[in-house]
Amino acid sequence: MIAVAAPQPADVAGLSYEEARDELVKIVAELEQGAATLEHSLALWERGEALATRCEEWLIGAKARLDAARASAQPGGSAQ
Repeated sequence: MIAVAAPQPADVAGLSYEEARDELVKIVAELEQGAATLEHSLALWERGEALATRCEEWLIGAKARLDAARASAQPGGSAQ
């Protein structure tokens, strides 16, 4: 079964991989401290999920680019 990602907030969709990763690291650290209220923790969790999805999108795109470069570098390969 393929999971369908929920739409991301516009501010997350525009982040670079590094920006999303760095913010996600901060959110995880804050959640690990456990000092936030339940409502704040849920908001952080939702934001973290959106950031993780954005990072995954970047990584999938990078892998596709690498695969395409490898394929075109092989004898008889073609860039598609």
